[in-house]
Amino acid sequence: MDWLTETILEPSSVQTIIIISIVSAIGILLGKLKLFNISLGITFVFFVGILFGHINLDINRDMLSFAQNFGLILFVYALGLQVGPGFFSSLKKGGLQLNMMALGVIFIGLILTVILSYASNISLPNMVGILCGATTNTPALGAAQQALKQITGGDMKAVADMALATAVAYPLGVIGVILAIIFLRKFFVPKDTLTKSHEKKDNNMHVGEFHITNPAVEGKSIRDIMQLTSKHFVISRIWHDGVVTIPTSESILRHNDHLLIISKKSDVEHIKVLFGEQENVDWNKEDIDWNHIDNSQLVSRRLIVTNSKVNGVKLGTLKLRNNYGINITRVNRAGIDLLASPDLSLQIGDRLTVVGEKASIDNVAKIIGDEIKRLDKPNLIAIFLGIALGLILGALPLPFPGMTFPVKLGIAGGPIIVGILMGAFGPRFHITTYTTQSANLLMREFGLTVYLACLGIGAGEHFFETVFQTEGLIWIAFGFILTVVPVLIVALIAMKVFHLEYSKNVGMLCGSMANPMALNYVDSIIDDDEPSVAYATVYPVSMFTRIVFTQLLLMLFI
Repeated sequence: MDWLTETILEPSSVQTIIIISIVSAIGILLGKLKLFNISLGITFVFFVGILFGHINLDINRDMLSFAQNFGLILFVYALGLQVGPGFFSSLKKGGLQLNMMALGVIFIGLILTVILSYASNISLPNMVGILCGATTNTPALGAAQQALKQITGGDMKAVADMALATAVAYPLGVIGVILAIIFLRKFFVPKDTLTKSHEKKDNNMHVGEFHITNPAVEGKSIRDIMQLTSKHFVISRIWHDGVVTIPTSESILRHNDHLLIISKKSDVEHIKVLFGEQENVDWNKEDIDWNHIDNSQLVSRRLIVTNSKVNGVKLGTLKLRNNYGINITRVNRAGIDLLASPDLSLQIGDRLTVVGEKASIDNVAKIIGDEIKRLDKPNLIAIFLGIALGLILGALPLPFPGMTFPVKLGIAGGPIIVGILMGAFGPRFHITTYTTQSANLLMREFGLTVYLACLGIGAGEHFFETVFQTEGLIWIAFGFILTVVPVLIVALIAMKVFHLEYSKNVGMLCGSMANPMALNYVDSIIDDDEPSVAYATVYPVSMFTRIVFTQLLLMLFI
């Protein structure tokens, strides 16, 4: 059995992978346990890693550092790809407000850091280390350590103490945000809020019947009418003299025609003014059979975009309605329903709801692909190329006024920014960035698990001897304050003053604290993408701000 002992105890790349795998497996297993109906999920991997680190195994530190960094890179890049398609639209709708709130969390934490340092005998470098742990922000720790080395002339003990302070505060930094989210949900959020948010999401797309009584649109084609309004909606079917037809852009609308229109709910009043009136009864009624077209049965079918030639192509340029007599009523992208407007650029993986005759839909399917097997194999070129570009961006030195050395986004900030850009704009350059939801989830979960395992192993060596000292307990208490107080202050302001939805609020809080473990918990209790989109909306700005201002804090006050 000497071979087994040597494999497990002798430092090597194989031994490091074995230890990381064992830590991850045990942590994931424990993460399934629930206490008071609450599970921390893969966050347990970090705590198991601390226990293994405390055993003080002789591990290849270079390999451990590589695995930790690669896990973090994989997680943030996959997250960027996931939220990229909806990132900039969310930025237009409420991103400025979300980022201002996230900056509020950051600056309240920085102010508290200075106050607690002056009010106690804890040095500012150690207090900054506690702040990095309380905000679970290891890239900020790396930047702060670099700044401290230049300020102190390379005092390695001060640098090591800062890292230890981060490790001590880190566990409650993870749990603190989750506890704050639970506290908010229990005491400040009505029980039916999440249900209402789902209803609001489901009702975002509105289907209604409109009766033409406005003389201004009578005798005009649909193309001409669309030029009269800035709103986007789809006229799915026309009922005229007892006959239901699927319209084209050249279809003429007449007095007393009935239209079946799919639009955003917020545009209903505008459409009512345009056409005359909306029927106040269920549109699927007995006197008009919308599903009967010229004595043939209407077919409604979901088609999936898999043809790379239409990736990034605007829906209007395909002229599918005029050429094939079909209507695309909506587009589902990553679980989000989008209105099928002519200016909408298609992406690989989009699911189109197509209405028309079966033969016509079959022809359209040949154009857009509709071969689900093509999506089973992700485009690895976009993944590896994106990671490489993200790391290059993260290593780019950015000069900052008043600082003697440049600031870098690091291995967390660079990849998530490139991931977002690839997810949002890749299709415009015919780059296939689509991955199935299960594949993206696998990348994120695997990367985060490896990262947590390595971080715990690295922090566990002196963890317990520090924690059980008076100084360590004070560090833990201050770290918990730096975690919870800024989060609760900004969360309550967001809810009570700005009436921000709970799902966006908690996603913003997780992003401002750079806490992917808390985001993972939020994803388990909220069944939509709002938290992840809010997380990615504020994460790049929050990460950059923390990296810059932790360094500025040391330079200004030491």
